[in-house]
Amino acid sequence: MSTKKLFPTICPSCGEELHVQALHCAACDTTISSDYRIPALLRLAPEQQRFVAEFIKCSGSLKEMSAQMGLSYPTVRNLLDAIIENLKNLESYEENL
Repeated sequence: MSTKKLFPTICPSCGEELHVQALHCAACDTTISSDYRIPALLRLAPEQQRFVAEFIKCSGSLKEMSAQMGLSYPTVRNLLDAIIENLKNLESYEENL
């Protein structure tokens, strides 16, 4: 059984943010090289990314998310608020670079 590898966003050596330098098409062997920033949503913690995906699948309904997760509405709201704050911090960091 293989384990799924998570997309790395932080350098394991120095702790700084990683950038993507090349994109490759396996179908035609085209490679595009540059310095690409990893989008803020991909830099969220894996559990926050899963929450966002489920939230979208629930059409943005916190009530439905609450039922699906087996958590109270205020707890789910707090989880969403934490993700919103994290995204704001990530975007603010990007603007200051």
